[in-house]
Amino acid sequence: MSSSLPPRRILAWFDLVERDLPWRSPDVTPWQILVSEIMLQQTPVARVVGPWTSWIERWPTPSALAAASTADVLRAWGKLGYPRRALRLQECAARLAADHHDTVPDDVDTMLTLPGIGDYTARAVACFAYGQAVPVVDTNVRRVIARAVHGRALPGGPSRNDLADADALAPRTASGRYAASAPRFSAALMELGALVCTARTPDCASCPIRSTCAWVAAGSPAHDGPPPRTQKFKGTDRQVRGLLLDVLRDNTSPVTRARLDIVWPDAGQRNRALDSLLVDGLVEVSAEQLYSLPGG
Repeated sequence: MSSSLPPRRILAWFDLVERDLPWRSPDVTPWQILVSEIMLQQTPVARVVGPWTSWIERWPTPSALAAASTADVLRAWGKLGYPRRALRLQECAARLAADHHDTVPDDVDTMLTLPGIGDYTARAVACFAYGQAVPVVDTNVRRVIARAVHGRALPGGPSRNDLADADALAPRTASGRYAASAPRFSAALMELGALVCTARTPDCASCPIRSTCAWVAAGSPAHDGPPPRTQKFKGTDRQVRGLLLDVLRDNTSPVTRARLDIVWPDAGQRNRALDSLLVDGLVEVSAEQLYSLPGG
């Protein structure tokens, strides 16, 4: 399987095209890398750079974020989407400050005990912050492996086999141990999927592993499985939730229900969205029926 993804060729390509992303700076801390990984979940890189930079300037350590008001945290999260991530990140910061001496643990199992930290995030931090040779698999990596190794246009559903595939591809020494370049190879594989082996318009002509790609060798067959799931936004409860939160982020004082009611014409959907924000702890309502961000 490794012949389909020659590590040296991918690493050499990465050396030439690696994006200059702020969380890749050598002086960035594991905490700041953790913040980037949480923000990047289901969110394009271009939308994350600005908020991440502002966030790190304001809360460079877990204890700094833990001490902030939840309202300020949600305002700083802005339009990144899925704002519950911000709440979980603040909960995680509080645990790191209280139980881990204000540092991010360097092992996957311990990180998995933290609020809001799943398997991917724990592995990504271990790999990119601490240089550990653990397989890291995101959507981009799964797509590269599906094409280059298995000859499929798109990957199937996520499974534990994904980790085994990625681990088998990691560069190793003659003795079979992970090579020192293994963590960087994980980043390179992600970059390949993000920049070249994209979902809709792969740039095979620019691919460093075109000559060994199983999908190209098979004639680049079309996807023959179930159509990929696409996440709509316009007209969904997610959009309405975002509009309601926009009102509260833009007001430093609590607002009336009437102020919220004007953001969306469908009363049933609007009420459902507002109720879900209250249940998720993203909005508070006072005894006077005034609405605000938590602690705001």
